[in-house]
Amino acid sequence: MSRALEDILFGGPSPRARVVTWGLSAAVAGLLAYAIVARFHAAGQFELRLWEFFGWTTTWAFLAKGLLGTLASAAMAAVIALVLGLVLLLGRLSRLRLARLPSVAVIEFLRGVPTLLLIYVCFLVLPSVGIKLSTYWMLTLPVGLSTAAVVAEVYRAGVLAVSRGQTDAARSLGLTEAQVFFQVVFPQALRYIVPALVAQLVIVVKETTFGYVVTYGELMQNAKVLIANYQALVPVYLVVAALYCLVNYAISKASQRLGRPMH
Repeated sequence: MSRALEDILFGGPSPRARVVTWGLSAAVAGLLAYAIVARFHAAGQFELRLWEFFGWTTTWAFLAKGLLGTLASAAMAAVIALVLGLVLLLGRLSRLRLARLPSVAVIEFLRGVPTLLLIYVCFLVLPSVGIKLSTYWMLTLPVGLSTAAVVAEVYRAGVLAVSRGQTDAARSLGLTEAQVFFQVVFPQALRYIVPALVAQLVIVVKETTFGYVVTYGELMQNAKVLIANYQALVPVYLVVAALYCLVNYAISKASQRLGRPMH
């Protein structure tokens, strides 16, 4: 029996096609990697003198200090984003225009303004009016505020994904609106949005690289110091990229645990 037209047009690739696709992808990736390595080798970026300082404990201690700075800033920015995002969500879902309209305005403003611009406001504008922040807060506060607006929309998407029947059933039991939201709707919404929240946490970690603007001692800032001292651009950036990948991988693995259904 011949396959239906839909299967022919939109069906998945055959096993042979998958093998060919993976083979071609691996070949292209291998050629690209070879070209990059060859280019770096021709530029002398793999000479021993550019890598030997990674054998010193002081180098790793310096990178570890920067990594701790990155994690400290990212963790606090994430807390700000998660808490403020919930506040903005409650305002946006409120039936009171006095609460809903300002929340919508704040969300749209923070979503539209680049994080770097907010950092410059904390770095240049606030001190001119007598508000002085440490370099930690000059980086952490803008990142947290910028992410809070996105998190509020992620929360809202999760809440809207919860079945209306869940809300009606909770109300029929005599629960208040606050109890319905925090005990029934929001816990279920969190299960839906864990992947999106993790994606935002990864973005928060990446945005801490703006610390160079305020000379905050995060990982990328410390990497720039190593590059300036040892003239090892490629080696340092490769190591730092690996560290960022490990941090983001750890966040993703932690999210998988949170996303599992509880028994």
